[in-house]
Amino acid sequence: MPSHSADDTSHSLPPAKGFRHKTVAGLLAAVLGWAGAHWWYLGRRHGWVVLLFSLIMIGTALRSETWYFHPAFFLFLIPAVAGFIEAIVLCLTSDARFDARYNPGQARQSNTGWGPVLVAGITLAVGTAILMLGIVLLFQSLFESIPA
Repeated sequence: MPSHSADDTSHSLPPAKGFRHKTVAGLLAAVLGWAGAHWWYLGRRHGWVVLLFSLIMIGTALRSETWYFHPAFFLFLIPAVAGFIEAIVLCLTSDARFDARYNPGQARQSNTGWGPVLVAGITLAVGTAILMLGIVLLFQSLFESIPA
């Protein structure tokens, strides 16, 4: 029985209908990762689950006067921060590995240059700021008396 390496593409997605760009996938993950937009773009299954979860959580949180202290808002931050992390991972993945996973069977090959690196850097800065804001709000809601 042959051994499988980490680069094995037997678990990759079906052949892409169109060429998928790493920079576009990273931008979608950074900006709309909470909605799973990059999952739709990359052809992953069940992208609607992320969108449904996020809409339920933010809708629940907005029903409260202090929505930014509502537990549902903190649950909404999970897919948002996960989108930032996935944007960084997608952008810093090598072109060959990205093409093997998301552009199998395509004649065109990625040659991305600085675009994904810049997206990853900006995403790291913005994502860190949002994560820190979420942590501050969480601790403030835990240790202060917040009216409901």
